[in-house]
Amino acid sequence: MESRRSYLRFPLAYRIEHWIIVLTFTTLAITGLIQKFAITDIAVWIVGLLGGIETVRIIHRIAAVVLILESIYHVGLVGYNFFVRRYKMSFLPTLKDATNAIQAIQYNLRLRNDRPQQGRYTFDEKFEYFGIVWGTLVMIVTGFILWNPIAATSILPGEFVPAAKVFHSGEALLAVLAILVWHMYHVHIRKFNKSMFTGQLSEEEMEEEHPLELAELKQAAPEAPSVETARKRRIYLMVYVPITLVSLAIVYVFVTFEQTAIDTVAPLESVEVYSPLEDAELQPVSFNSPMTSWEDGIGEFFDVRCSFCHGKSTAISDLDLTTYDSALLGGSSVPAIVPNDPENSGIIIQNKDRDHFVALTDEEFEKLTAWVEAGAPQN
Repeated sequence: MESRRSYLRFPLAYRIEHWIIVLTFTTLAITGLIQKFAITDIAVWIVGLLGGIETVRIIHRIAAVVLILESIYHVGLVGYNFFVRRYKMSFLPTLKDATNAIQAIQYNLRLRNDRPQQGRYTFDEKFEYFGIVWGTLVMIVTGFILWNPIAATSILPGEFVPAAKVFHSGEALLAVLAILVWHMYHVHIRKFNKSMFTGQLSEEEMEEEHPLELAELKQAAPEAPSVETARKRRIYLMVYVPITLVSLAIVYVFVTFEQTAIDTVAPLESVEVYSPLEDAELQPVSFNSPMTSWEDGIGEFFDVRCSFCHGKSTAISDLDLTTYDSALLGGSSVPAIVPNDPENSGIIIQNKDRDHFVALTDEEFEKLTAWVEAGAPQN
């Protein structure tokens, strides 16, 4: 029985790059979403598990830097494959991809019998790839604004900071949903694709998913390294190395230029707002006056002692002691002043045990009681 051969789909370098992206994306997704939905129980639990919000923010930024460095490397790899190795730019979308998408929908709806014939990258793989490219670009730009808000707003209007926050979190949520729904289905559920683990696809899998590439591989003859390839490599490195160094310098500035979004304001010191004195006694203030009538000291006494709580604008229990008539009118509970009857007068009852908010001296209490017993005269 003849065994069918397998074909190299992704070299080791591609697979390492893929798993770096998986690790950084997962880290960014977890540490970012628990900040976006910070009040949920699961977010609070994960933040505590990771050691607090400070640690979460540090982890998020480390993963962001790794993603930026990976992007710099990826741009260099794409350029190297195109300029030095003369690979086809087969990952770029074409009009044929639109036709393939329509034919794939027709096939899934059983409106046609055959799958669309596709090359190295299918239309859905291209869509996902450029989704990652676009998403990474958005996240880097908005992340810079959020990481360096003062520097950003020295050039841009202040509204760009909250706008960047909306775009950053919204794009992150969209990316997570795209991975969970789109990528997981196409790569793991519809048919488990092992090429990112082994690097290989069987001939049967190539015939099903990438028939045009399979035909090219069978017809192509192996190319030996040439002098021209070595020359192009030298030229490319002479260009790419300086660009990489400049890019790394920009990343360094990106990370260290401003600490506004990294430093956290220290928590406020916890102090006792109210600490009552133990066994404290109210200290009355002496009020010297004859207090034989309202005009002869009683009115002034109420104004000094009682108007703070029983004034016109602050009549607690509707008791206003600022005028003679309003004092006799009383409040919403017991009558405040009952002429000739101190036992049923509220002001006498409240101060009898000296535990009222305003404590009276014995002399003041006796004068006030005598005034009520005398009929509470006005003059």
